[in-house]
Amino acid sequence: AVSAMAGKKIETNEEPRTGAENAFFYLRCLISLAILCFCIAVTMVALFDGKTTMWDGVPPVVAVIIFVLLMSVVGMLEGMQI
Repeated sequence: AVSAMAGKKIETNEEPRTGAENAFFYLRCLISLAILCFCIAVTMVALFDGKTTMWDGVPPVVAVIIFVLLMSVVGMLEGMQI
């Protein structure tokens, strides 16, 4: 999609994927998305139920904000391959 918006053709030495390869690829994407959603749901429930090692005086909303900020930093570090 990005290459179409840029108006350039993607140059690759790989053969185009077959129907089975496409199905396997999108199945893996769907499974990864389902696992990610499950992990986020479990983490949010734990944060809002107070079942974490966060200090007692910290409200759940602040704990979620801290969690999102720290996960953003981890994501950026992962993107930079550090």
